[in-house]
Amino acid sequence: MADKKQRLVLSILDFLTESMQDGTVKEEDKEGIEVAAQTIAEAFGVDPSDEQQRKQLATQPGLFALFDLFLKTREKISQPQASTSTAPPPAKPAVSAEDKAKAEKLKQSGNSQMSRKEYKDAISSYTEAIALDPTNAVYYSNRAAAYSSTGDHEKAVDDAEKAIEVDPKFIKAYSRLGHAHYCLADYTSASAAFRKGLEVDPTNANLAAGLDQSEARISEAAQIPEEETPVSTSRAAPGAGAGGMPDLASLAGMFGGGGGGGGGGMPDISSMLNNPALMQMAQSLMANGGMEQLMNNPSVANMMNRMQSGGGMPSMSEIMSDPSLRDLYET
Repeated sequence: MADKKQRLVLSILDFLTESMQDGTVKEEDKEGIEVAAQTIAEAFGVDPSDEQQRKQLATQPGLFALFDLFLKTREKISQPQASTSTAPPPAKPAVSAEDKAKAEKLKQSGNSQMSRKEYKDAISSYTEAIALDPTNAVYYSNRAAAYSSTGDHEKAVDDAEKAIEVDPKFIKAYSRLGHAHYCLADYTSASAAFRKGLEVDPTNANLAAGLDQSEARISEAAQIPEEETPVSTSRAAPGAGAGGMPDLASLAGMFGGGGGGGGGGMPDISSMLNNPALMQMAQSLMANGGMEQLMNNPSVANMMNRMQSGGGMPSMSEIMSDPSLRDLYET
């Protein structure tokens, strides 16, 4: 410890001597500096004229050079702190090849569970996949579809937005987001989602159809008088027909029709049952558990309102252009 202090004292004495020699210290002040230097040397047992002691205690670079280096180093250290506001965002977490493979298997399990209408299990599978690989937008989008299938459209919105955040060019996420907003009857947000997707892919027919349908709902809502209330969609469950198919006669009654030509412009139900496209859609809905969702779909309620007010039955192309009904058909 004594050697370290003596090294510092020798450096101070050398600095004072250099300052007197290079003119830093005025002539009239030199005597006072010399007295101070001699006093310091004697107090710490340092003799600058002793070559043997100087060899033991001398340091290079000198005191002034060390102090200058300290100032420059401190300045460099402070510069990054001043520019932290412009620092780039943190990189996405690295995912190992093993975790990616496990996540893909979980996604495939979720897809199989979706086809079997095991929606809650599918949500669990997609959630595990996301935990392993949070950088894959497909997992969030698929879980959004699973949430929509359970009727939890709020969570579907959250997942679709997360998918877009992870990959802004993943088109299906915009479709999922628009569909979720549409099912929540938030047609303005649905329209914005479809429009944003079309900015990424202007040729996407599904997004264009969803946008048209959402804007049509916005226009319809603007034309409905405030005192007019929509027809309630609550109803008893339809009876089952042969082979698990619903009682289409009851379904026809819900729309106000019978076995023959209906009043108010209603179509011939027998003709509807002979329409292969309509029957294919009905069979698909039943196979995917979509009939219950169909009964609670806001688009169906709007169609019922229109038909009861004399607007007539929607065309097949209009039904298939509705994003929520099309999504049920394609699930």
